[in-house]
Amino acid sequence: MKPILTAVFSLFWAWACAQDPIFSQFYAMPLQINPGFAGSSFAPRIGMAYRNQWTGFNSAYRTYAVSYEQKLDRLNSGIGFNIEGDNAGAGILKSTRLSAVYAYQLNLSDQLAIKLGVEAGAWQTNLDWEKLTFPDQIDPIGGIGNNTGETRPDLTNRTRFDISAGMLVLSEKFYFGGALKHLNTPNEGFLLINNNVTTGLPLRYTLHGGTEIIVKKGNKRQAPSFISPNFLFVSQGPYRQLNIGAYAGMDVVFAGAWFRHTFRNADALILLAGFRKDMFKIGLSYDLTVSGLAGRSGGTYELSFGILFDKNESIRKKKSRVDINNCLRMFQ
Repeated sequence: MKPILTAVFSLFWAWACAQDPIFSQFYAMPLQINPGFAGSSFAPRIGMAYRNQWTGFNSAYRTYAVSYEQKLDRLNSGIGFNIEGDNAGAGILKSTRLSAVYAYQLNLSDQLAIKLGVEAGAWQTNLDWEKLTFPDQIDPIGGIGNNTGETRPDLTNRTRFDISAGMLVLSEKFYFGGALKHLNTPNEGFLLINNNVTTGLPLRYTLHGGTEIIVKKGNKRQAPSFISPNFLFVSQGPYRQLNIGAYAGMDVVFAGAWFRHTFRNADALILLAGFRKDMFKIGLSYDLTVSGLAGRSGGTYELSFGILFDKNESIRKKKSRVDINNCLRMFQ
């Protein structure tokens, strides 16, 4: 029989991984929260993001992501691709996700549309067993150095298939959407007995929405100034979070502020600043921890980089005809 500690570790790992990483700059990686966003931008777009969570702890969590999306006008559709990596505990736990996204847009009127999106891909998780330290390896005098009596898991590398779906409602006044991640609840345990113990990765429910208030109209030389109040709610297993705040764009610069609550306690104040130049957009945000980890976590930094391929003349003409997606300016 496997040692109890190994089984306990496996169950703890299953619980710890029951939370998907969520970027504070969710606007920079919209496909991560809802596949319905695929093709919502009037021009092809590449998004990149890097998150270093709780810098006060040694390599607590580091997450990176790259995405591509574009609109297929003739098919009333959009397509996209996602690559996401997560590194926990200085490489002890690593995960990589690769997925393809498709969304179909149903125009209900000139001012209202519904987008239905699906996402399918593979998810690989790797456990570096040699980097783990167990109680029987700790010598009160000599420190860490003993060999452990714990038995390695049956698997230290797993690949699973994962599917998700989402819906997005668009108008020139507001947007609202919802998504279900991990519809097939893939098993992510490393012990084969977990197939009979766990029910797989919990579904992730996401609700989000917002509006856009034009403060100053733009022209050929200057982009409009606007404020986009918005919210993001995520629920997965026992974990819940709600982000409420606003994003503001002022010509070439933008800023934002959100407050995140986990329904158990206040979690963080998110501050954002960035600028865009021609087709490039860069954002830097900081999560100021206000929970019990304040003073020890060191906060969380995020860096995002986007490229919007809108310099083509034919694409610019399409932009001038687009009015139903105006409220998604913060995502572009």
